[in-house]
Amino acid sequence: MTLRELAQRIVDHKNFLCVGLDPLIERIPPPHAPNPIETIEHFLQRVIDCTRSHCVAYKINWAFFERYGSEGIALIERIIPYVGPSHFVIADAKRGDIGHSSEQYARAFFEHFGVDAVTVSPYMGLDSIRPFTEYEGKCTIVLALTSNPGSTDFQLRHCDGDIALYEIVVRQLSEAFPPDRLMFVAGATRGVMLRRLRAIAPEHFLLVPGVGTQGGQLEEVWKYAKRSDGSGLLVNVSRSILYARGNGSWEEAVEQAARSYREQMENLFQSAL
Repeated sequence: MTLRELAQRIVDHKNFLCVGLDPLIERIPPPHAPNPIETIEHFLQRVIDCTRSHCVAYKINWAFFERYGSEGIALIERIIPYVGPSHFVIADAKRGDIGHSSEQYARAFFEHFGVDAVTVSPYMGLDSIRPFTEYEGKCTIVLALTSNPGSTDFQLRHCDGDIALYEIVVRQLSEAFPPDRLMFVAGATRGVMLRRLRAIAPEHFLLVPGVGTQGGQLEEVWKYAKRSDGSGLLVNVSRSILYARGNGSWEEAVEQAARSYREQMENLFQSAL
């Protein structure tokens, strides 16, 4: 799925929810199979079954699979086709290396795994990102303004008068690469900084984590981060959906959590009409 197709799907469905697949075996409800990979696979399949009608994208957090070595990678190779072509699939792998290495990473994610997008770190420069952006119809997602506490160590440092480092990164990259191939990560907990980022890159998509467990507010994200037509924004929710619990089965709780986010997003779209 291209970014143009994703934007149209968001507007048509009034939905910009991305479900993060970050499986922790310790938090998966029983029963568990003897092999953790079997447990995780069954869990993720049920999560996808329960959420696919409530979201437009899935984000696969590579670290939660790589910890299991080749078995974890093989599981990713099964989960991606299980999602299917109806949803935008992001490899949250946070790669970043010199040009030749980036070329191989790009080939791995876009040619072998066949994902629609991959997250990358920009701090080795434009040449480390360019190989990813050369794939037509694919998206490169650059870490810009993250929601973790340590983001203040570098991203918010002022480097040129009153300009923060993240602003320099976003400005240079948005000028270097078109909005149909590049997206930025912008944490929901950064509030009004999203408005500044949107002003710097008015046409590029923003992937916004941090809503839910981390405390980001959906209404605030919508207010500051959307494009004029309501697209250009994906809000990723992981733990608040994956590990939702209620009075019924865990599957019912997961479905209800995803439904709740979808309904909130529909209401935001309706209020903007």
